[in-house]
Amino acid sequence: MRVLHTADWHFGRTLEGRSRMEEQEAFVDELVQIVNEEAIDVILLAGDVYDTVNPPAAAEQLFYEAMERLSDQGRRSIVIISGNHDHPDRLAAASSLLRRQGITLIGQPSEEAVRIQLARTNEEAIIAALPYPSEARLKQLLTQNNEEEAIRSAYSDKVAQLFAKQTAAFRADTVNLMMSHLYVLGGKETESERPIQVGGAYTVHPDAFYPVLGQQLLHAQYVALGHLHRPQMVKGKGVIRYSGSPIAYSFSEAGQTKSVTVFDAAPGSLIAPEEKYLTSGKVLSTWQAKGGYAELCNWLDEGRDAAAWLDVSVHLTEALTMEQIQHIRRAHAGIVHIRPIYPEMEAIAEEEGQRAAMPVHELFRRFYERQTGGASPDDALVDLFLELIGEEEPVEEEAAG
Repeated sequence: MRVLHTADWHFGRTLEGRSRMEEQEAFVDELVQIVNEEAIDVILLAGDVYDTVNPPAAAEQLFYEAMERLSDQGRRSIVIISGNHDHPDRLAAASSLLRRQGITLIGQPSEEAVRIQLARTNEEAIIAALPYPSEARLKQLLTQNNEEEAIRSAYSDKVAQLFAKQTAAFRADTVNLMMSHLYVLGGKETESERPIQVGGAYTVHPDAFYPVLGQQLLHAQYVALGHLHRPQMVKGKGVIRYSGSPIAYSFSEAGQTKSVTVFDAAPGSLIAPEEKYLTSGKVLSTWQAKGGYAELCNWLDEGRDAAAWLDVSVHLTEALTMEQIQHIRRAHAGIVHIRPIYPEMEAIAEEEGQRAAMPVHELFRRFYERQTGGASPDDALVDLFLELIGEEEPVEEEAAG
């Protein structure tokens, strides 16, 4: 069977109040074209269908229209789980109707795996599908210990237990897959994902996807993940992948190439995922006009990034006039931010950068000098401070210098 993995559609999301609906509609058109050209049998949508628990009507309409087109009147199977942005019960409310079209909607975590019988290849797929497993959705307090390490361990163990129960249905003659929406240790984040972990507490270890099932060791051939918007593989025992979002949803994703993941799967086969790149979303671009207003105007006159969303920083010695701001806005409809950068701001940023590169003991010495009006702390005081924060004074390096 041929499988497509996607996630993080975030239908209804805007960019600082600017609608992305036209881009999302173009993505659906592109996805329909891909599944037809690639002869996809099964689609896995790993959460965050919508951007909020109460999506606008236009977003819901786009989702249901997409389901109708992608399912091809039930000839193509689709499995969808809720993400942390979705309302699990609202997402699953239409499950009984959509099931007739070969679409499975799963809102709340459960211990039951999804079974799909594929007539075209006479194969069966068993999918251990776990929607976003928050403590509230699990209806369980995982630990009363508030330490991050204890929470992380308890959370990862709970996810592993749920997967162990679902993967008990795996057989040697079935295609065995997993999907979930969570943060896995080692994944690279961007600013556009709403955090689902407190610090690193709600982080799942990759080993959670490969529980030992008594004497039998049948693992998922592929783990389809949602939540992180950057397409990426996760280091682990098997093939674990985030498909990423189909559209760049913040300027922290500028420069990312968006894609969906396609692979062939047969019982017991090794999976070789392949990216199918998307072109439907607008480019998000960041400009740094160090030459000031004149340089910015030149770029606008040249038509640079004419179809992109722009985050513009312009270096200035005096404030822009309202006339200049209006000229910039009229020259490019995609400008989202205009950030003035003044010389004193550059100096502060440079100082902060230098401070961040300083060793802790040097930062303490400078702080002490400021607080005491110029007095220098003795070595014993510095050593005591470093001991209190768990650092060591690099005495040998200082002596060598």
